[in-house]
Amino acid sequence: MTEPASASPTPTQAAGRLLGAADIRRIAADAGISPTKKFGQNFVIDPGTVRRIVREAGVQPTDHVLEVGPGLGSLTLAILETGARMTAVEIDPPVAERLPRTVAEFMPDAADRLRVVNADALTLTPQSLPDFNGDDRFVLVANLPYNVATPIVLTLLERFANLDTFLVMVQKEVADRLAAQPGTKIYGTPSVKLAWYGTAQTVGAIGRNVFWPAPNVDSALVLFRRHPAGAAPADRAGVSRETVFRLVDAAFSQRRKTLHAALKKIVPPEAYDRAVIDATRRGETLSIDEFVQLAAALEGARA
Repeated sequence: MTEPASASPTPTQAAGRLLGAADIRRIAADAGISPTKKFGQNFVIDPGTVRRIVREAGVQPTDHVLEVGPGLGSLTLAILETGARMTAVEIDPPVAERLPRTVAEFMPDAADRLRVVNADALTLTPQSLPDFNGDDRFVLVANLPYNVATPIVLTLLERFANLDTFLVMVQKEVADRLAAQPGTKIYGTPSVKLAWYGTAQTVGAIGRNVFWPAPNVDSALVLFRRHPAGAAPADRAGVSRETVFRLVDAAFSQRRKTLHAALKKIVPPEAYDRAVIDATRRGETLSIDEFVQLAAALEGARA
């Protein structure tokens, strides 16, 4: 059951209201904004859905939240409603320009807790986005464009060591791949690379009718938590991310081949013995820990 847009906030929340379908269409019309496939824009029109996303993310009033692709502000307002401060990164200039006005109209008391940056999320660095440099941790909460969802999360995790948690809404097939386990048909490069940084799980499905325009695919929520300091595979084995990811890319470039065949130009036979990994296995059967073991054996063999 969806929550009404006018539901009263709790004492820790900002006063105001969330966007409904009529609000979204009015704002788009006023600003001359039309959803485009170029930017993967599908705007959420259901207040209950954005509140659910924020609830699953566990956003607290003390959090600093990064939102990528805020669109017309549906999820933005739900995040601000918690009392958290946030930075929204929007690639489409007219949409980025309109967002502060929407927040000022629907949740004026929260306007000073929002910063909008007009940029491509794939170009973000700690230098270009200094808002988060002083934070021990921050949270990503976003309805990500389907066509670039995986590159965005992996890029941000690589560049921002203090990105501690994320809750993202993505295409269901993408969500399944991000959270997939070894030995399954959907387990692949994104699954292993995300596991390098932490643990991911799907935490719910989202129907098509909560979007405008409605997409041709279903959506799902993915919750990710970064490994605690010292608990990551790299910390335990002392190998580089570059070496591990090179092995992962090669193993899955020809996923039906055995490790021996797929990695013959990279991994010498003795490395498999050192790692205690059967070279006749396929890459799709290896966990992130086993890829790390193989990388450690490879670096040991080189040394």
